[in-house]
Amino acid sequence: MKRGKRTTSWTRYLLPALAGLWLTAAAAQQPAAPSQTAPTPSGPQPSGAAGGALKNPYTDNPQAIAEGKKLWFSRSCNGCHGGMGGGGMCPPVINDTWVYGSDDKTLFELIKYGSVELQKKGYTRIGRENVVAPMPPFGSVMSDDEIWKVLAFVRSIYHGDPKLRNW
Repeated sequence: MKRGKRTTSWTRYLLPALAGLWLTAAAAQQPAAPSQTAPTPSGPQPSGAAGGALKNPYTDNPQAIAEGKKLWFSRSCNGCHGGMGGGGMCPPVINDTWVYGSDDKTLFELIKYGSVELQKKGYTRIGRENVVAPMPPFGSVMSDDEIWKVLAFVRSIYHGDPKLRNW
């Protein structure tokens, strides 16, 4: 008589959640190492806008959005922000409330540097959510190109007021 592995339903969710927490903790403790040379981007470059603002080169790009979705899960963004961005341990990313702002430059820097460094750069909290937690920096575990793709995915699942869309 063959016996197959039997996985209880809670283990199926516990292990990815623990992995996500571990990655988050590791990212928070590992500052980005300064690069000796400028990295060569693998995709389109963010375009400059008035005031030096950055614009996501992958906005509304279906292929980049699909890659961003894969990165969302493989980098464990879903562990804190929920599978499809509805929130959990950390704020949702699909509504109109953006803690530091909703423009591409702010969100890119938040993902890359984390909320502590963002505040050191002069950003202040302008939005409030029921869940408040620090955002760890992901610049040491994700390339700029990957961050833009994750942000393109986040933009694609936005459920807020279309009039507030600034990307």
